[in-house]
Amino acid sequence: MQFKLIVAFVDDHKTKSVMQAARDAGATGATIIGNARGEGVKPLKSFFGLSLESQRDMILFLVETHLSRNILETISKVAEFEDKPGTGIAILLNVEDAVGVSHQIEKLSEVVEDKL
Repeated sequence: MQFKLIVAFVDDHKTKSVMQAARDAGATGATIIGNARGEGVKPLKSFFGLSLESQRDMILFLVETHLSRNILETISKVAEFEDKPGTGIAILLNVEDAVGVSHQIEKLSEVVEDKL
């Protein structure tokens, strides 16, 4: 079984809904890293030297290849990446190899067979 890694940077108040939507689309879990920061096309606003940026979470999803695009699009829709500038991004990366995922392979085997 082959996997891809989705790395999503989302507003922290949307993390829970993004996680649920990704699970509904086939993700079996994720790692959340809190308090990620970034800057887009427009520089961040500040008030007396204090940044007014919203808090972001970085969410790492290791997903089966055949399910990856649907999960990525689901994350984008729920997080409103295309609707509102500055709401975050998600990227999809190839994974050459992974260990510690045998329990996921058992669960995903039936799901992927149905998709093929």
